[in-house]
Amino acid sequence: MVVAAESELLSFEEYCQLGDSDCRYELFNGALRLMNPPSVDRFFIAKFLEQLFEVEIQRVQRPWTCFQGVGVRTGVRKSRIPDLSVVSLDSALELWGKSAVFETPPFLVVEIVSPNSATDDYHAKRSEYGSIEIPEYWIVDPSETTVMVLLLEQGFYEEAVYKGDESISSVMFPELNMTANQILTVGGRFQQ
Repeated sequence: MVVAAESELLSFEEYCQLGDSDCRYELFNGALRLMNPPSVDRFFIAKFLEQLFEVEIQRVQRPWTCFQGVGVRTGVRKSRIPDLSVVSLDSALELWGKSAVFETPPFLVVEIVSPNSATDDYHAKRSEYGSIEIPEYWIVDPSETTVMVLLLEQGFYEEAVYKGDESISSVMFPELNMTANQILTVGGRFQQ
C-alpha cells in the first residue's frame, strides 16, 4: 500500500490510485487532508440513518443504495468523504473492483458535525456539494441538536432546520416519517 506524502499535490486520478490504508483522506485542491476517525456517537447516527434509508429504498423499490465513508468527487482536484451517500445502484456497480470514489453526484449526502468539522460541513462542503448539483444535503449537528436539510433550488441550497419532535421533510424520501430527535437519539436508544 502506497500513500502519497501529505505535502505532495495530486490529481484526482492519482488520488483514486492511492490504495487502501488505515487512514482516510479527502482531496482538497490537490492536497491530501487526513480525516480524524469519527466519534462513536457519529457512527451510531450514521448507522441508524443508513439502515433507515436502506429500508425506505427497499420499500419504494428505488434502484439506489446507501454507503458510509465513500468518496465523492467535488471538483478537478477535490474529493470529499461524506458520512453517508445515497447513490444509484448503477453508479455503485460501475466502481466494482475500483476505488470507491463516485464521480456521478449522489442523490443525497449526510454530514454529521463534529467540533473540528463544523466549518467544512456548514460552509465548504455546502458550496462543493451545490457546485456538483447534489439535490439534497443533510447536516446532522449533535451539539446544536439540529438536523438541517438543504434542497438544491436553481443552483442554490434552500435550508430547513429541524429540532426536537419536528418531522424531517425530504424530497428524496418524501414518505420518511422521522423527527430530528429520533435521528439525534438513534431512534430513542440514547438520550442527549
